[in-house]
Amino acid sequence: VGAGGIGAGAIPALVGAGAGHLTIIDDDRVELSNLHRQPLYASNQLGERKADLAARYVGKRNPHIECRTVIDRIEADNADPILSGHDLIIDGTDNFATRLTVSDAAVRLGIPLISAAAQQFQGQVALFRGRPCYRCFVGDAFDADDCDTCAELGVLGALTGTVGNFAALLAIRATVGIAPDPAGTLHLFDGLSLGWRQIRIVADTQCRACGATS
Repeated sequence: VGAGGIGAGAIPALVGAGAGHLTIIDDDRVELSNLHRQPLYASNQLGERKADLAARYVGKRNPHIECRTVIDRIEADNADPILSGHDLIIDGTDNFATRLTVSDAAVRLGIPLISAAAQQFQGQVALFRGRPCYRCFVGDAFDADDCDTCAELGVLGALTGTVGNFAALLAIRATVGIAPDPAGTLHLFDGLSLGWRQIRIVADTQCRACGATS
């Protein structure tokens, strides 16, 4: 979900690993300010749909992968039909409203979710398997009118690439079933100290998304 900076890092890694099927969900178009962190696109593609361009990349890189595009924004009324049937979801969107909608749908559908985000020099990635869920982590967070965005605060393309590739690594591990399962652990990356640290996310007993499943 999202073919921006995170998706531009994750998609090539998944394609190279031979993912059998990818669904790319994004309704946005390429802008000049995107290019430093979205290497899937070029300056002669400004105004074109990111999802279509990303799918074209997939077809050229690995024609054995079945790739579908959804040119739409995930909302509460379309999340379940769009996301159902998948083995795993990677969310690389940039706002709480969409992230919480995707997370709630993942809980209802029983689909593992990898949530990845990056801003300035900070990145975070986590795999969720129902409980705890992303809502346990952020609560009922919302996007305030005065909330800072990537466009205002800035983000390095090298950082989104790092986070996107890490999300793809988690996805490959989770899908293939190799190594210990890291579900419920938040991986934080500091681009200034170049260090990773882990935080265990505790399930919220009052969570309105996954609390009923306990």
